[in-house]
Amino acid sequence: MRVRGFTIGRPQQVAALLLLMLLGECGWTLAHQPLDANDYRYARCGREMWEAPSVLQGYFTTCGNLNGDGIFAYRLAGLPLTAQRLLLLGVDRLRRPEDRLYANGSLNGTTWEARHEIRYVKYLLRLPFVLFAVWLGGGLWWVARRLFGDEGGAFALALYVFCPAVVAYATRPNNEVLAMWGLYGVIYTSMGVAHALQGPRPTWRPRIVLLTVALGLTATAHLLAAMLGFLAGAAFFYYLADRRRGYVAQIMIFAALGALLIVFAGFSLRPAAFLYVFSGGSARFWFSTHAVRAFLASPGNAGIAVATAVAAVLYVAVRRSRYFGNTAPLPMLLGLAFVYTTQVVSAPWLWALPFLFTFVGGVFADALESRQRRVFVLLTLGVVVTQAALCWSTLAGLL
Repeated sequence: MRVRGFTIGRPQQVAALLLLMLLGECGWTLAHQPLDANDYRYARCGREMWEAPSVLQGYFTTCGNLNGDGIFAYRLAGLPLTAQRLLLLGVDRLRRPEDRLYANGSLNGTTWEARHEIRYVKYLLRLPFVLFAVWLGGGLWWVARRLFGDEGGAFALALYVFCPAVVAYATRPNNEVLAMWGLYGVIYTSMGVAHALQGPRPTWRPRIVLLTVALGLTATAHLLAAMLGFLAGAAFFYYLADRRRGYVAQIMIFAALGALLIVFAGFSLRPAAFLYVFSGGSARFWFSTHAVRAFLASPGNAGIAVATAVAAVLYVAVRRSRYFGNTAPLPMLLGLAFVYTTQVVSAPWLWALPFLFTFVGGVFADALESRQRRVFVLLTLGVVVTQAALCWSTLAGLL
């Protein structure tokens, strides 16, 4: 089956089924997870950004300038609530003046004190983050399939879908899942631009614009993620550009300036609030093994831990596994897994997970083409089934 040049075959159906499972996991978690103070904070601050930024001199919202935290998650959390409020007001204006429910065109006279008027807050607030997690899953499958084939792409996506940490972060407002989405996109979009430079010029501009947008949205989620993505993306870009390396600096400078404009626009073009980004300390970091040890020691990640160990052994022992497609995720994985921020609470180890799944999917794809295919088919299926069971057990509170 073909839809506008896109073929829907067995690989696409398997990927769609896995993404539907991720959506089901997130939906089940949302249904059993009540709202908390963190949710209300994101809802209030996000709605203020869209509807009524603070009039206090030097402050973007009554929550402060959020200089230690990205604004992307706040805007994303507040957008559906603001949209529903505007829809309620718009519908009310269609009624006759004497039949209107909201006097003077406002809900209870304030921007955010209208909780009893806005419906389905729990789902509207968290759904955007679920959709970004599903979007990243689709991107991960696309990259892994292009690099390693159908089996490698499906295995990488399955590990992502059945990772309890991915589901946990996808079902609550936070900047980590957005930084994870943006950083993965920046790295592989940089590689895509490098490949595009080998072709005709008309194909350059859309990918350069895409790189700029990805870098800008990543910066609005987490400044450290954007900085690491810029440096790593430039390195991969320079390596792959070959005889077009003279364009690398120009394109990356253009992308960086465009990203700054996106961040500035995120602060509603307010210079005072925007300047606090550079003094908040969100990009300060150091290194630690604590997060890696905690992730691998968690019972809910046992399948991922086994697959990672097998992939590492195969990568070292088997020469055919050491090529660019498999090697490229490694520096990102090793660089992010041991990073922790010293000024703000964040989870750079989470940003490393898509690169981990890409690496494992690539190594297993090579193993599935070897003489020991039967053994690795059984191992792959065993890892997926085990990890799926562990993930659901974790979500149900059994682990």
